[in-house]
Amino acid sequence: MLPLAAYADRLSARPGETLEFKVANRTGAPVSARVVRVISADPNPAGPGIVLERLDMPVEKVCEPTAHDVPLGSYAEVDATRCLTGLADFTLVLTVLPTLIGRTEQCLVSWLTDHGRAGFALSLDTAGNLVATAGIGSATPVKALLGGPLTERQWVGLTVRHDTRAATLRTTVEDLTSGAVRETTTTLPSAIVSTRCSRLTFAGGAPAPAGRPFNGRLERPALYAGAVDTPSAADASSLRAAWDFSQQIENDRIVDVGPLGCHGRLINSPTRAVTGSNWSGREMSWRHAPEEYGAIHFHDDDIDDCRWPTAFRLTLPPDLRSAAYALVLSAGDVEENVPFFVVPPKGKRTADIAVLVSTFTYTVYANHARPEWMNDEAWRQAWLMQSAAWKAYPHNPGEHRDYALSTYNYHSDGSGVSLSSWHRPIQNLRIGYLTYPYPDIRASGLRHYPADSHLTAWLEAKGYSYDIITDWELHHEGHELLRSYPVLLTGTHPEYHTREMLDALTTYRDAGGRFCYLGGNGFYWKIALCDEKPGVVEIRRGEGGIRAWAADPGEYYNQFDGEYGGLWRRNGRPPQKLSGVGFTAQGNFVGSHYRFTPEADDPRVAWMRTGITSETIGGYGLSGHGAAGFELDRTDKRLGTPAHAIVVARSEDHPPEAPWVLVPEEQLTHITTIAGRPHRDLIHADLTFFETAGGKGAVFSTGSITFCGSLPHNGYDNDVSRLMKNVLDRFLDPRPFA
Repeated sequence: MLPLAAYADRLSARPGETLEFKVANRTGAPVSARVVRVISADPNPAGPGIVLERLDMPVEKVCEPTAHDVPLGSYAEVDATRCLTGLADFTLVLTVLPTLIGRTEQCLVSWLTDHGRAGFALSLDTAGNLVATAGIGSATPVKALLGGPLTERQWVGLTVRHDTRAATLRTTVEDLTSGAVRETTTTLPSAIVSTRCSRLTFAGGAPAPAGRPFNGRLERPALYAGAVDTPSAADASSLRAAWDFSQQIENDRIVDVGPLGCHGRLINSPTRAVTGSNWSGREMSWRHAPEEYGAIHFHDDDIDDCRWPTAFRLTLPPDLRSAAYALVLSAGDVEENVPFFVVPPKGKRTADIAVLVSTFTYTVYANHARPEWMNDEAWRQAWLMQSAAWKAYPHNPGEHRDYALSTYNYHSDGSGVSLSSWHRPIQNLRIGYLTYPYPDIRASGLRHYPADSHLTAWLEAKGYSYDIITDWELHHEGHELLRSYPVLLTGTHPEYHTREMLDALTTYRDAGGRFCYLGGNGFYWKIALCDEKPGVVEIRRGEGGIRAWAADPGEYYNQFDGEYGGLWRRNGRPPQKLSGVGFTAQGNFVGSHYRFTPEADDPRVAWMRTGITSETIGGYGLSGHGAAGFELDRTDKRLGTPAHAIVVARSEDHPPEAPWVLVPEEQLTHITTIAGRPHRDLIHADLTFFETAGGKGAVFSTGSITFCGSLPHNGYDNDVSRLMKNVLDRFLDPRPFA
């Protein structure tokens, strides 16, 4: 684990509000804290470097930070006092789909007491065998083999009956695919004691060894009084509890439909809205057939909150300017930094320009452990050497996986990560973090937060005043947040959006706002938020799209809001409808240049070229040494690009060694595309402009994720910088467009 790790309770706040910082310290040295304003987060000495402004701002030390572990692993817990009281003979029913057998013993269900003298637990051993841990009143619980082994990714129905008089456990295992049934009877030294039991858990959360987290799906657990031969035909009076996981899928509550109402809650946000053992395939939405989605998928590496205590508290001064900031922590010679953003007071703007910071995209990518780190030793060594040479942030999620990974990774059982949270240390959301080493491309290798600082550093260098707003405020406040700003800028990669965010941006544009989309692969994926757990974001990687993993059939609908997930394009809102351009192709982290089109001489856009004499721009930069690269967006009128949009410049000469791939949603076969054009003709970025609201508003889109990396080139004196200044000055000018 990291020697010094921290996170904030949220990523943005307003002047006068208080941020709390959670810190784990393993250095043994005391921790101090200071606040800085972040102007540039790029450690590359070829650019401005890391530029921070030290602030004289008091930070309250609540406690001296100590070492804390990360409580990985999801489970369910129930106050089951009423259903366990007086329980002697019992029957436990549970449907199980294990997804990772062999690493550790994994708990399926437990009501063992902490001392293990009473209660019962059912688990899987490393061979997949069913194991009982029985509290029989002695100092040490008894472990007994109940049969097995179970098979990975195969549904089984389990029934375990305890007979007090005979001190036996009779277990029935039914293979729900083949229908095969096997039964075993195990004799215990003494009957199980349940009189002092109150806490029941599913999938972990109990004393070891039964408490180790389970990887897999659980469905329809039920508990009966008495050793019931056929639970489905049992007398209703014998039912103690029956938990229906198909109810309240959108939250963390588990519902007991039995007579005692022993409801429970889920810890660490396991995945819901997943198919159960009875999924028929007739419905793809859990809202239409909830009875077929009565399973919960638990993982041993789920996390939604580290739950560390507050170590530092920062109350923002009421007159603090809107900007990017960070809390810098020091313990001996070890440092940690925690970025955060200060947005203006609600209902008040302090500048004409708003910069939208993509905090939801940052969260979706949080702790992305790249496959190169695990699979390419030369790449890993290059990253370590580059980070050391530039004095960059020294830690990589591929090495420090203890803080859970991103939705671009897989869980330990091979299922895709669909939920992410900012309530944990996020190593790639740090000042100076490098995503790519690639010293041969002479580039900073930045993405997301550090890459977005190329834009804010340029604004500072050119003397523009600006406000920072984030996805959080945009989602919750909508168009009201934007309406007073003459100009709105995005960063380099605004990829993930809720419906509320797209609605707000569309309304802003159509009401005469002037909108600059300065990135690539934007407005691409649809996400959902958890109302009960602010900071937790959901993504279902459904049909289509460049994606790290693919959701299973029947699991394309979000658990938090019940809506169809996946691409916004598949939800009827291609990016072209908002910004005029949409994702078309991806290559390695390599950039090229734009060439002005003949349409660039049109008087509607000719002002963009003021002071620019070259026919090409952007063949340089800190991001892939080119303004057009890595992820490219193009126009497409069929997908919503306005008919009057002008492509001012188009990228060209993308190096073939990238290699470049067309996004899957554009492809039909290996030789045909949706657009009806050859693959190679669709691999380019379109720098695009169009007017809105009768000329009051306008949209400028760069169509490239590396565009902002060219702004700092040559001390901010270059054609890309000049073009951007021409656009921004004209957008700030209230005169209508042609």
